[in-house]
Amino acid sequence: MANVTTHKLAVLIDADNARPAIVEGLLAEIAKYGTAHVKRIYGDWTKPDLNGWKEVLLRHSIQPIQQFRYTVGKNATDSAMIIDAMDLLYAERFDGFCIVSSDSDFTRLASRVRESGRIVYGFGERKTPEPFRTACDKFIYTEVLLGSASTEAEAAPKQRSAKELRGDTHLLSLLRNAIEAASDDTGWAGLGAIGSIINKQSPDFDSRNYGYAKLSGLVNGIGLFETEERHIGNGKHIYVRPRASKK
Repeated sequence: MANVTTHKLAVLIDADNARPAIVEGLLAEIAKYGTAHVKRIYGDWTKPDLNGWKEVLLRHSIQPIQQFRYTVGKNATDSAMIIDAMDLLYAERFDGFCIVSSDSDFTRLASRVRESGRIVYGFGERKTPEPFRTACDKFIYTEVLLGSASTEAEAAPKQRSAKELRGDTHLLSLLRNAIEAASDDTGWAGLGAIGSIINKQSPDFDSRNYGYAKLSGLVNGIGLFETEERHIGNGKHIYVRPRASKK
């Protein structure tokens, strides 16, 4: 399998369901998964509500695609974006697609792209319906891409305390099940394998949603697991196992 950094990606943004403030963080996140060979954003650029995008698009070389709103209440932007996505898919030049929207209308598109063997990265706000989130290989909430935002409401999630993390039964269940699935005979599990298993079970899982930049920080923050750093080959690898219960 080719290294992930060589993946050719098509980035398609729904301007009606995304904000200019996310773009810098969005493109930095996408760079972790591959190279954006196509960057397109769809909307009716004759409308004043999209004026805030102009400077951002010029700075980051994102191509605006004009789509008029033919009738009130009908989202022609979605249709144009879906048609373009299928054209790009059939061209067979891309390893994956990044769909940026909080709209559930893209659920079937994400499923269809995955059926073709391509990777789908979804990006949207926390309000994004679950069907679209789970239709993607990985889904990233755009709130974690904002960094230092201008308002409290837009700010990235604050770091949760150990008490709050331990009270999150869904989080603990994900971690414990993944550690058990990835563990060796001694009970230790590689952190990379843990993250991979969790992502398959819950595509929208992200340690940043809990205020931790990395999974290792989240695991340590909970305080219920012990970690060990091992030197394997030329790299360092982190292993995790549950702490022994005190008698």
